[in-house]
Amino acid sequence: MTSADFQALAPLLVLSAAAVSLMLLIAARRSHAMAAWVSAIGLVSALAALALLATPQAGRPVTTLLVIDGYALFYLVLVIAAAAVVSVVSYAYLAVRGPLPREEYYLLLLLATLGAAVTVTADHFAAFFLGVETLSISFLGLIAYPHLAERPVEASIKYLVLSGVASSFLLFGIALVYAATGTLSFAAPVAGVATEFGGRDLYWLGGVAFILVGIGFKLSLAPYHMWAPDVYEGAPAPVTAFLAVVSKCAVFALLLRYVLSAGALASRDVMQILAAVAVLSILAGNVLALLQDNVKRILAYSSIAHLGYALVALLAGGALAVEAVSVYLAMYAITTLGAFVVVTLLSQPGAERDADALQDDYRGLFWCHPWLALAFAAMLLSLAGIPLTLGFIAKFYAVASGVSENLWVPVGALVIGSVIGLYYYLRIIVVMLAAQPAAAIAPARRAPWPGCVLLALLTVALLGLGVFPSPLVAVVRATTMDLTERSALVRVAPAPHRAASAQAYSR
Repeated sequence: MTSADFQALAPLLVLSAAAVSLMLLIAARRSHAMAAWVSAIGLVSALAALALLATPQAGRPVTTLLVIDGYALFYLVLVIAAAAVVSVVSYAYLAVRGPLPREEYYLLLLLATLGAAVTVTADHFAAFFLGVETLSISFLGLIAYPHLAERPVEASIKYLVLSGVASSFLLFGIALVYAATGTLSFAAPVAGVATEFGGRDLYWLGGVAFILVGIGFKLSLAPYHMWAPDVYEGAPAPVTAFLAVVSKCAVFALLLRYVLSAGALASRDVMQILAAVAVLSILAGNVLALLQDNVKRILAYSSIAHLGYALVALLAGGALAVEAVSVYLAMYAITTLGAFVVVTLLSQPGAERDADALQDDYRGLFWCHPWLALAFAAMLLSLAGIPLTLGFIAKFYAVASGVSENLWVPVGALVIGSVIGLYYYLRIIVVMLAAQPAAAIAPARRAPWPGCVLLALLTVALLGLGVFPSPLVAVVRATTMDLTERSALVRVAPAPHRAASAQAYSR
């Protein structure tokens, strides 16, 4: 490895050093404040390393496992910034949760962020699996906090079982793809496997199908979504925010890189599988959300639907798909993170559950905590896709990308799902506007100021980019150019030329 490689890997190295340093400090002296500060400094330093990192060459591989390009940098900023927000709001949340060992929470948070960072830079199945498993295993401990309560432990066990099932599908799928192609590189499967016919294609198609099932579990896409509502409800609010944003964005970014690099969208069977999953996720997520009275469960089903919307954009392929998915995931990260920050700030000290009961915790919220209620309403309206919010821009991108490729069934499901979603988002706002004060929220209690500042910044970004989205669109176009050019090469070149391109890239 050269010095340029170490420079490109600086964000990952900073995260690794922060995790090791925190582990050593915990062994020497336990301090909640120290652990929180080390975690925050490590995450901010990783962001600084990204800011100082010179723009890499297009598709620059760092070893055979990772690629550091503009696409990876965009999602590294997204997941590390989201992790920093979660780290800050977690401090006040954990400080009032009784005599619990809190320091390991931040260690697991750093390790999960490192796993997400490896996931978004992976260009090889070995790095893909290591990143996803580092992320998933760290969540097992995070979901169980505070572990003196029963619901977080139950949620962690459910996540353990289903995450293990998903990993089994991934491993078997990777084995089948390796049997068909003879390599674990993402780019290599484009060498004719989607265009030739015979037994070799059955291995490749079966492997891709198993990989998509495993990724579907990780993303909680229908029909693999059964774990998400229970885990969202049982996990602590900051962990739920981290799971909903960092984990989902990292895995979806990897999915987009894989299907474009491998030319998987050239296969009609793969397109049909992804289209069916998108339609099921949109309809199941929105319809089941109508039946919920728990805010966390509503947001869980909402995330299922929104990742279905993002799949519609992914199905378009090419430059528009990369741009549309990136804008959509940026919107999803800002709005979902903001919504769970509100839940975290409203959660009572010493309570057995978070502030997630719709009627008990949110009724009359506008009259008790008007600024929190306004911020929460802005997040919900953005998720609904109301104009002047970033959610409207993101859904417009998704619809435009689907229409450009004549994906009428997924686009129709997107429109129908958006109409259904508008009902349950507005339902929460109506409850917050009700005349009766919220019974479970003390009006005199003030939310911690760091969380309020972060929530204000998220709200300003949500509304500002909704009114003037050009800065976000410009950043997305500049950073995703490498992946766009590479996917165009895969789609246009004939099979022999694709093979040569893939071999040259892997070298």
